[in-house]
Amino acid sequence: MTSSPPPGASSAARRTVLAAALATVGTAAASSAPASAVDTAPGRRPRTSSRPIDNRFWTSYTDWRSGTRAGTRAVASRRPGLVIGTPAGRTDYTDPHTGRRATWEYATWTSPEHTSTVPATEVIASWNADTPAGTWITVELRGRYSDGTGTPWYVMGRWAAGDGDIRRTSVDDQKDGRSAVWTDTLAVDDPATGLRLAAYRLRLTLLREPGTRLTPTVWRAGAMASDVPDRFTVPASRPGLARELVVPRYSQNIHIGRYPEYDNGGEAWCSPTSSQMILEYWGRRPTAEDLAWVDPDYTDPQVCHAARHTFDFQYDGCGNWPFNAAYAATYDGMNAVVTRLRSLTELETLIRAGIPVITSQSFLATELTGAGYGTAGHLMTVIGFTDGGDVIANDPASPDNAAVRRVYRRREWENIWLRTKRHNAAGKVVSGTGGVCYLYWPAHPTSAQRRALAAVGVR
Repeated sequence: MTSSPPPGASSAARRTVLAAALATVGTAAASSAPASAVDTAPGRRPRTSSRPIDNRFWTSYTDWRSGTRAGTRAVASRRPGLVIGTPAGRTDYTDPHTGRRATWEYATWTSPEHTSTVPATEVIASWNADTPAGTWITVELRGRYSDGTGTPWYVMGRWAAGDGDIRRTSVDDQKDGRSAVWTDTLAVDDPATGLRLAAYRLRLTLLREPGTRLTPTVWRAGAMASDVPDRFTVPASRPGLARELVVPRYSQNIHIGRYPEYDNGGEAWCSPTSSQMILEYWGRRPTAEDLAWVDPDYTDPQVCHAARHTFDFQYDGCGNWPFNAAYAATYDGMNAVVTRLRSLTELETLIRAGIPVITSQSFLATELTGAGYGTAGHLMTVIGFTDGGDVIANDPASPDNAAVRRVYRRREWENIWLRTKRHNAAGKVVSGTGGVCYLYWPAHPTSAQRRALAAVGVR
């Protein structure tokens, strides 16, 4: 299916709004693709920089003591964090999805400005936090352009692990005429002008019910900045690993019709289904108490739970990238980020260290042999590589759990994942995700896992 979301399509298909916006620059931007891009134009030799992707995450006690604090304090422990100390004040918030108005105590932390190693066209924030009932957080980002001017403070998410106090939400209609936030991605409007985001800082606001000692705890916050090139194809990589990780297999399609209030039910749950597969690979899953709200007749109730707890009430879907990472990190001892990889070689590095990867891609049915569908946006879990280098994926867009394991041709798969431009079923030029992925791993990884993560720019 190519003209409408197929069985198994994710709510990422709604990113076609962003695709259309980026496509307005058309092929004009291709002629000004930055030197950091992989250049595959006819007649030119491919050229790449060492890493056209910059990740900066604040995680240490020293990190949380840096920047500017108003009412927050750093906590030194095996897993350092940021909490409310003495609140800086009170604020009112009217939830746009319930109409409920409430007063909250708040405290803030503003990071030092981080100068990206990559003057960027896109920035995607992600965070790991615990928000007990009666607490929540807001994550904001303010960029500095390459011409020295700045963006406004953009809200990258109002987030809680549950949905009893506020409805977790992205914020629409944030723009300044030069950049805009599209659900979870801050993007320069017209990269062809040469304008880039040179630096940014984050602001975290921790909120709680007044008069209590409750507090959120933030363990990790940061962003991935990248200079996204215009490319319809990418250079072929050479196979370098034959290994398959044993990852649970869950189909989103067996949940079709269940809990339609969460993005029309399971037909759009590729992102939370993928998240749940990897969480259980790491030995984490919801408790019986967590699952008490799910109909006991439903198979794999944890997938329903993941959908509910990744749902973005503004986006009206479960495909918000940072919300999936934040959900994964609500489980004990888990780290999670949204980033980009440059190649299947980097993905092999992670698989070699025992780290499966959730990838985002879009394609026509004719572009991925054996998929049996086309999609404007879909998440799947890469769990390994065959002896010949083909990709082994747990694809949740499958009729049942037994059919989830798929083998996809290496060359086809790497192109649909890594390209940033493609033609849709109507022949129009739209955007691709350019190697976006979710990485989930233990808060205290092995030395091999640390090395693998560092090799792909994540610490």
